[in-house]
Parts: sequence; C-alpha cells; structure tokens
Amino acid sequence: MGILFFIIIATFLISLVSFIGAITLFLKENLLNKILLLLVAFSAGALIGAAFLDLLPEAISKAGRGENYIFNIFLFLIAGFCIFFILEQFIQWHHHHSVTHPEIKSFSYLILFSDGFHNFIDGLVIAGSFIASFPLGISTSLAVVFHEIPQEIGDFAVLVYGGLGKTKALFLNFISGTLAILGGVVGFLMFKRIGENILFLLPFTAGTFIYIAASDLVPQIKEEWRFKKSLIHFIVFLAGIAIMILMKIFIKE
Repeated sequence: MGILFFIIIATFLISLVSFIGAITLFLKENLLNKILLLLVAFSAGALIGAAFLDLLPEAISKAGRGENYIFNIFLFLIAGFCIFFILEQFIQWHHHHSVTHPEIKSFSYLILFSDGFHNFIDGLVIAGSFIASFPLGISTSLAVVFHEIPQEIGDFAVLVYGGLGKTKALFLNFISGTLAILGGVVGFLMFKRIGENILFLLPFTAGTFIYIAASDLVPQIKEEWRFKKSLIHFIVFLAGIAIMILMKIFIKE
C-alpha cells in the first residue's frame, strides 16, 4: 500500500502540471491573440518531437530485436493515426448536425483525447517504475514532469485557439491530466497482467500525436502566407522539436 500511496502522490503532482497554461491568463487579450499561433506552432513541433524522439524509440527499445514486435509497434502507430482520423471525421459530422458550440474546432477535442491517453500511459509507466524501485519511480516522475511542461503550455494554447474559453480550457486540460492518476492506480493493480503489452500503447499515442500535428496544427500555421511570419512559425515549430531533443538528452528516466 505504501507504493500505491507514492504512485498516487506522484501522478497527482504530474496532473497539476496542466495548470501551467494558467500563466497565459495574466496576458492581455491582444497579446495572447498575437502569440497564440506561435504557441500552436510550438505545440505542433513538441507533438512531432514527442512521437518520433520519445514514444517510438521507447517502444522500440523495449521491444528488443523481435521482428514481430517491431511490426506490431508500427501497426499500432498506424492504428492511432487512423482512429483519430475517423474520430475527427465523426466530430466534424456531429458539429455540422448540431447547433451546440459549432465555433469550437474539432482538433480541440482531439488534443484532449490524445493528451488524456498520453497521461494515462505516463501513469502506467510511473507505476511500473515505482514497483521496480523507489529511486527509479522518483526519477521517472521528474522526467515526466519536465517533459510535460512545454507540451502542456502548447496544448492549452491550442485549446484556446480552437475556440474554448481560457477557464474552460484550463479545467478540461486538468481533467485530462488527472488520467495520469487513473493510469497509476491501474498500473499498480494490473502491472503483472499488463507487462510488456504497455509498449504497444506508446506507438498508438505517437500515431495520435502525429495525426494532430500534421493534419490539424501544421495547416493552421501554414495559412499565414507572409514570408516573415511563415519563417517565424517554422522556427518556433523547430523549437518545439528541439525542446523534446533536449529533454531526451538531459533528462534520463
């Protein structure tokens, strides 16, 4: 029971990282509107970086050299991409046939679903780390916290840009973050049954990240046709990727 207590505490603290987007609440409306698209570009880069430089390498490293495992990893990657494609089509169809909140863009919901699923997996990983050893659990939790900070800032910006009010976006982002707690409890109770199967959740999440970044966020920043702004957006996009590279280099789980 002692391990479960530390798992819950660690995942709860991680869920609080979702409130980091609150710093934008102190910005004036005009300034926030000016930097929103920059934060969308940053989020796109962070999602691409997380998918290709964190989630996929982690899954492949745990899979060993088995060809079937590697095949399944990329199969789950495609599954995540395709399922979110279908999900977005359903959301858009629902919006066209509903008068409730038609101004909210579909990728806002996708961000919440994908980030919630990612947080759930983080909880599973943290649970497994604490079960393995207490020091490993602490280091893994710290790694997840620092990894989540830039992504949560970008996610919050995307939610606001997608049409959600700032307060509502903050609240829903926090609810998404609390799925880390659920993942931690499930991981503790079912770790022996889940075992290595957790690695297939990593590429699935990577697929959802790639879909959101490539299908929804990048097209948003490409709508700006002026060379100077397009260049700035691309540099910020690269900065999002660079942050994930630095996280991978300097923060070891």
